[in-house]
Amino acid sequence: MIKTYTKPLTLITGAAGMIGSGVVRYLNDQGDHHLLLVDDLKKGDKWKNLVGKQFVDIVSRHKIFSWLEGREDEISAVIHLGACSDTLETDGDYLLENNFHFSIKLAEWALSHNKRFIYASSAATYGDGSLGFDDDEDRLEELCPLNMYAYSKQLVDLWMKKGGVLNQVVGLKYFNVFGPNEYHKKHMSSMVLKMMRKALNEGVIHLYKSNDEKYLDGGQMRDFIYLKDAVRMSCAFLDPKYRHIGGIYNIGHGEAITWNLLAESLFSSLDKKSKIAYINMPVELSMQYQNYTCAKMDKFQKVFLSEPQYTETIPTESAVKEYVQNYLVPSKRW
Repeated sequence: MIKTYTKPLTLITGAAGMIGSGVVRYLNDQGDHHLLLVDDLKKGDKWKNLVGKQFVDIVSRHKIFSWLEGREDEISAVIHLGACSDTLETDGDYLLENNFHFSIKLAEWALSHNKRFIYASSAATYGDGSLGFDDDEDRLEELCPLNMYAYSKQLVDLWMKKGGVLNQVVGLKYFNVFGPNEYHKKHMSSMVLKMMRKALNEGVIHLYKSNDEKYLDGGQMRDFIYLKDAVRMSCAFLDPKYRHIGGIYNIGHGEAITWNLLAESLFSSLDKKSKIAYINMPVELSMQYQNYTCAKMDKFQKVFLSEPQYTETIPTESAVKEYVQNYLVPSKRW
């Protein structure tokens, strides 16, 4: 077969998703067009996230392993971001196949051919947060996910640890990522996108009443991180200087803010007066709701101490403003 490129490719799964397409944009902006994209586009419109981006080829996730046969020398690294990210998905078999078994099969291919393997874990693996949010691999077995999605992600982390390969791969525990290119996510889109639609159409944002006396209504706290920051932090592990680094790393802002402050930032970005109403939390959600998340970022900060381009993040209020005014209002993608 005649190659159509001049150097090995970076394989990106979930490439048309929010984080995946952001990684493609970031790498393109760094001058890297040697990318092999993998996704399951089906009948949705997430393909629009790839318009204007440069890459060598795009392959269905159902055909990627046959594509890889005999092409070991043509791939330099794998960034595995593809998964079912629906925390309300109840089909355990589907989640196991899509999130766990597929991930392991791809990891085994990368490890057997000495390729850099970076994969998406999730902050949802921390469960209710009672054990904290420390990306310490020694405590992986102690974590208690609250839903099947989170458990499918934890299984991958545990497989890596049990197999003794955590030092050869990088697992990224993403916290609440928001930003451009999430129009296709529907009910799984960020609250910033959902709140903007409410603010524009109804003039009010609805937040859940508290199900825990420690928090006021709308006072539940989350670690929100802007997509552009999450992408830069993820791609830091592709930097040649850090390709020897392995382990589990939080990808978060390292600071928690309330839903109330997030809503107020949204109204401010639209130059509207804040109007928040509180509604009861659905029972099924209340049983698996995280009232507080905040990424412990010490480990990431220590590794990239001398690289501010990877460690500096945009304040949440400023990120909301950029997202709303530069992308949501004009209906643009990044």
